[in-house]
Amino acid sequence: MSAKNETRLGADGRDWPSFRDALAVWTRISLLSFGGPAGQIAVMHRILVEEKRWLGEARFLHALNFCMLLPGPEAQQLAVYIGWLMHRTAGGIAAGLLFVFPGLVAIMALSLIYALYGDVSFVAAMFFGLKAAVLAIVLHAVVRIGSKALRNAPMIALAAASFVAIFFFDAPFPAIILAAALIGYVGGRAGMQAFQGGGHDTTNGAPLADTETILGSESPDRGGSATAMSFRVCGVLLVLWLAPSATLLFALGPDHVFSDIAVFFSKMAVVTFGGAYAVLAYVAQAAVDSFGWLKPGEMLDGLGMAETTPGPLIMVTQFVGFMGAFRDPGALSPLLAGVLGGLLTTWVTFVPCFLWIFLGAPYIERLRDNRALSAALGTITAAVVGVILNLAIWFALHVLFRKVGVFEGAGMRFALPDFASLDPVSAVLAAMALLAVFRFKIGMMALLGVAAALGLGLHAVGLVTY
Repeated sequence: MSAKNETRLGADGRDWPSFRDALAVWTRISLLSFGGPAGQIAVMHRILVEEKRWLGEARFLHALNFCMLLPGPEAQQLAVYIGWLMHRTAGGIAAGLLFVFPGLVAIMALSLIYALYGDVSFVAAMFFGLKAAVLAIVLHAVVRIGSKALRNAPMIALAAASFVAIFFFDAPFPAIILAAALIGYVGGRAGMQAFQGGGHDTTNGAPLADTETILGSESPDRGGSATAMSFRVCGVLLVLWLAPSATLLFALGPDHVFSDIAVFFSKMAVVTFGGAYAVLAYVAQAAVDSFGWLKPGEMLDGLGMAETTPGPLIMVTQFVGFMGAFRDPGALSPLLAGVLGGLLTTWVTFVPCFLWIFLGAPYIERLRDNRALSAALGTITAAVVGVILNLAIWFALHVLFRKVGVFEGAGMRFALPDFASLDPVSAVLAAMALLAVFRFKIGMMALLGVAAALGLGLHAVGLVTY
């Protein structure tokens, strides 16, 4: 299905979209991709399935559930997958790069402003307001995703078990996701009704059949030449991903901030499963507690930046890398070190996403009709709901309380707030944000704008001071 083959007809009789047409569509998607992975997936579904009818509901969900199984940002990986389906390697690379580029530019600009003026009281007050809005957005994501994924009692039980394992027992993300996949696979092979069907119901009416779309049931070529090309592309991507980290370790040593950034975020690209919301809990803990790159509140400031800009929510990692290098610049100027640290973080975070798709998608396409595999992919979504709930509670504790400790005992380890340190102003702002999101259905950009303005207003009247 080459990008050069632009005059062929699709399965529904329409002209196959040209590569230039695809670039325009992916650019539009990238500029509209606000609101984290749930919002970005909804945008892609609306444009690619409902409007353009490039692929049907079943294929969209099959690709999405596979991306949920992978480490890293599932929305960006979904873009790479569908880009690859339409125009093979060139299409996947173009879709993935365009999905990331607007967020890269925006977060870098905001990181520069934050580094230069973040300690100024009015900037800090603005981000104080944003934290309450971000908390409401994350909680809304839990409800939004959960309402679609937890369609029966076994799925609810999986989500609950996932939350208990990660919140109270600090269980690793891969173990949770793989356990959920195994349960779904066994249930699917046994033909249990609870494990049949997809985990994401993104349409209100009848699903769009594959025969009514351009792609139809067709997959990219499965011949030997196509397989060889896939392995060559993956080999190049593997070198592009690991070579910078190896070079930095050799040239600067293992204790340099750039080496820490390269190694940590390369490892994150492999071991963090469950999408952006799940990854952020892992990154926040390491960035704040292990490396000291950020303070707890600054992670929320970075998330506020990522929520207000297009592109993957995991782009907040660029802010983390920027601030880590900015505060430990070595012989470089702080701003130059910050820019290089942010770009390095983005590189080692997103290059593996292309590798996972180009390596796995051809095989996943061949297994689209495998009931057990589809069930395994579907149950992952239910487990992710529990992981996202864990992140929401982590954020809530750091937004609402000035002091948060850790309880350890009886085999458990979990965050425990100092209830006497409750911040009443933050609590009121969070309650208002929750009401705006859940009761009045306020749009995300409007909510963030109002929250930032409230933070500035509270600072002006002396209720928020720094």
